[in-house]
Amino acid sequence: MKLDNRNYLYDLNSRSDRREYTLINSLVSDGSTVIDLGCGDGTLLAIMKKRGIAGWGMDMSKSAAAASKKKGIKAITGRIDTSLPFKDKQFDFAVCNVTLQMVVYPEILLSEMKRIAKKQIVSFPNFAFIVNRLELLFYGRMPKTMIPGYDWYSTGHLHQLSIADFEEFIKKRQLKILKRFYLYPKQKRFSENWFLFPNLLATEALYLLEADE
Repeated sequence: MKLDNRNYLYDLNSRSDRREYTLINSLVSDGSTVIDLGCGDGTLLAIMKKRGIAGWGMDMSKSAAAASKKKGIKAITGRIDTSLPFKDKQFDFAVCNVTLQMVVYPEILLSEMKRIAKKQIVSFPNFAFIVNRLELLFYGRMPKTMIPGYDWYSTGHLHQLSIADFEEFIKKRQLKILKRFYLYPKQKRFSENWFLFPNLLATEALYLLEADE
């Protein structure tokens, strides 16, 4: 049976392990309030909770909210790419970790993150990665390098954006870049150093943003 990640089912005891967690945790200052949009099983918020950071989680998956709550995280179920049930600037940070490309309305998600939080942390896979380009060029099919085990129809990736796409996208939404980080092949951690051609050579990007108003 082929893999399918569109159902977003989590075990109650699920604990995810992603390379973004350490970096995101380091970007959030002590005593902050955080909303994790697309929180999954709540592992990131549980890590922050150990530092005394007050966090909320929100996810479209009921099993994700349940797994988060079992970790002692406040979590609600709902779509994150619509009007969110939070006040203006209610949080210090809004996080969207490798989920932007999976929602139907990414522009609404970014606008809501800007509204409800003073700063935004966004990460996403860079589909302009050189291996993807070569696979499309030589094989004439949608690349599988960044979705191993899945097919174009069995993955939740709806919007395959690049680093260049994202930077143009946030300018239109009056968000400015405070910091940016890239993940390169065979690296275990994100790098803030400027390598040549990140849009071509990086597999993932992570940004710290704030309103440019």
